[in-house]
Amino acid sequence: MKKHYPVYLMDGRNLYYTFLAGAQKILQHQAELNRINVFPVNDKDTGTNLASTVRAIMDNIKPDRSFTTTAGVIAEAALVGARGNSGVIFAQFFYGISLETSEKEEVNFKEFAEVMKKSVRHMYKAVANPVEGTMLTVMSDWAEFLYSRRDVMTDFNQTILDSLDILKKSLSETKERLLVLKKMNLVDAGAKGFVLFIEGVIELILSRNLRNLVTEIPQIVSLVHTEDNPGDNIEFRYCTEVLLRDSTLGQLELKTLLHRFGNSEVVAGAGKTTRIHLHTNQPAELFHELRLYGTLASQKVDDMVRQNEVIRKRKWKIALVTDSTCDLSQDLLDHYQIHLVPLNLNFGDNHYLDKVTITPDHFYDQLETNTTFPRTSQINERAFTNLFSHLASHYDAIVAIHLSGQFSGTLINSQNAAQRISREFNKPVHVFDSKSLSGALGLIVLRTAMAIEEGIELDEILHAVPEWIRKSSVFVSVKTLKYMVKGGRVSRPKGFFSELLHIRPIVSLDDQGKAKLIGKTFGQKSNKNLILKKIEALLAENKIWNYVVLHAHNPEGASDFAVRMKQLTGTDPASVVDISPVIGMNAGVGATAISIMLT
Repeated sequence: MKKHYPVYLMDGRNLYYTFLAGAQKILQHQAELNRINVFPVNDKDTGTNLASTVRAIMDNIKPDRSFTTTAGVIAEAALVGARGNSGVIFAQFFYGISLETSEKEEVNFKEFAEVMKKSVRHMYKAVANPVEGTMLTVMSDWAEFLYSRRDVMTDFNQTILDSLDILKKSLSETKERLLVLKKMNLVDAGAKGFVLFIEGVIELILSRNLRNLVTEIPQIVSLVHTEDNPGDNIEFRYCTEVLLRDSTLGQLELKTLLHRFGNSEVVAGAGKTTRIHLHTNQPAELFHELRLYGTLASQKVDDMVRQNEVIRKRKWKIALVTDSTCDLSQDLLDHYQIHLVPLNLNFGDNHYLDKVTITPDHFYDQLETNTTFPRTSQINERAFTNLFSHLASHYDAIVAIHLSGQFSGTLINSQNAAQRISREFNKPVHVFDSKSLSGALGLIVLRTAMAIEEGIELDEILHAVPEWIRKSSVFVSVKTLKYMVKGGRVSRPKGFFSELLHIRPIVSLDDQGKAKLIGKTFGQKSNKNLILKKIEALLAENKIWNYVVLHAHNPEGASDFAVRMKQLTGTDPASVVDISPVIGMNAGVGATAISIMLT
C-alpha cells in the first residue's frame, strides 16, 4: 500500500475535502448502486438518490477553517437536498455529527470517534422501523470501529485505512441478514454506497491530490437495465419527501403522523429543518395535514409504479413526457405510461407540486381561505435531467410536449436537459412547444401516445406533432374575474366594472401560444352558447378528432358542456377533468372549458 501522511487534527477544510472525495466516488458508481437496489423497494434508484443527495451538498458548501461550521453547513445542505430513503439516512448521519460537535476549529481523533459514535443514535432515531443488514448496520459498524480505537490511535488517516476491512466484512454480511438480499445474492445498495464513500476518502488519503479533487467533474453514468429482476408488488405508489421548516412536532410525533399515511417513514433533523421521507398513496392528504405543523419548504415525489413500468413493463420503445398542465384523466395517463412532471405551486411560504401534493379540493379551499394568492414556478432543468437520464437508459427515444413557452420557462429547461441527455446517451430526445395548455395539451399528448401505441415510426410522429398542435384549440369560459384580478392579470378597475356588469370573458390561445380574448357575454350560460357556436362553425368545415371537457371545481357545468358537446359531435369526450390547479388559479373557481382537436 502507498505511504500516507499522518493527520492528527481535522479542521473544517479537511472535513470539506474528505466529503468531496467520498461524494465523487458515489457519483462515479451510481449505476452500480441502482443495479443492485432491491430493498426496501425494488425500484432501482438508490444510486440516483445518493448521487442527487451528495451533489446537492457539493453545490452548496464551501471550505471553512472551523470543523463545527463545516459540519453544520454539510448537515444543512444534506437535509435540504436529501433524496430517497438512503439519502435521508445519509443526511441524518451528518446532522448527528453537527449536533454532537461542540464549537471547535479542529478536533483530534478521539473527539472525532466519539462524535461518530453518537451520530449513529440520531441515524437510528430517524427511521421508524430500523432494519439491520442495511446501510444503518454498516455505518454503525464503521463508527463502532473508530470508537474502539479512540484510546490507541491518534492518526486519522491510518484509522480510516484500517477501517476498510471492517466495512467490507459488514457489507458482505448484509446479504445474509436480509432474506431478499440473500435470495438475490446482493449486498444492500445503501450500505454499498457508504462503503464507496469511505473508499473515495481512502483514495484521497493515498493520492493526496486535492487539485484533481476540486477540478474533476464526474460524468453522469447511464443507469443499467435490470429487467432480469422480478418486480415487487408495490403497496404504496409514491416515494414522498418534504423539507419541513420550523416544525412544531418532535420526531416521535411526526413518525406517528406519517405512519397513518404509509410506511418507510424517516424523519431526519428536527425543529428548524426537518427532512421527511415516506412511501404513501396519499401525498396530497399528507401535505395538507403537515402544513398545520410547519412550513412546506420543498418536496419531491417519485411515482414508483411508473418507475417499475420503465424498468420491467415498458409497453413501447418511445417514452412520452409532459407537464402537469396537461389535463387528461389518470386512467389515460396510466394506460399510455405517460410521464407527468409537476409544476411548482406556492401558497405563501408553503410549496406544493401541482396535481401531486395538492388536490383540486385542497387547492380551491385554500384559494378561498388563504389571504395570500398562490404563485407558480417552472420545472427546473435538474428535474428534467434526472427524468430524461432515467428514461434514456430504458427507451430508444423520448418525446416531451409542454405547455406554451409563452407562459413558463418549463419548455426551455426541458429543451436544455434534452440536449444534455441526448449527447450523453446518444439517443434522440425531442421537446415540443404545444403552444397551448390544459385540455388542448392533453389532446396533443393523447394523440402522440396513440401513435406510439400503434407502432408508428418516430420520424413520422415527429413530423405529425406540429400538425396536431396546429389543429388543437381550447375555449375557456370564465365565471368570475376575481381571481384574475388577484393574480394581477386583470386590473382592479376593469375587474370591478366587469363584475358590476356581469361581463364574462371567453379566453383562448393564438397560434403563438399567447392568451387572447375571443368573446364576452353577460353570463356564463351565454358564454357556453357562444363557445358551442364557435365550435359548430369549425365543425362545419372540419371533422373533430376528439375533445376534452374541463372545469375548475364545477362538475355540474362540465356535465352540461359534455351533454351539449355529445349532441353536437355524436361522441363522448376523451376526458372530463378538473383543471390543473396551476391553470385553475387564473381561470378561477367555476370556470368551464372545452378543448378540441380537428382531424
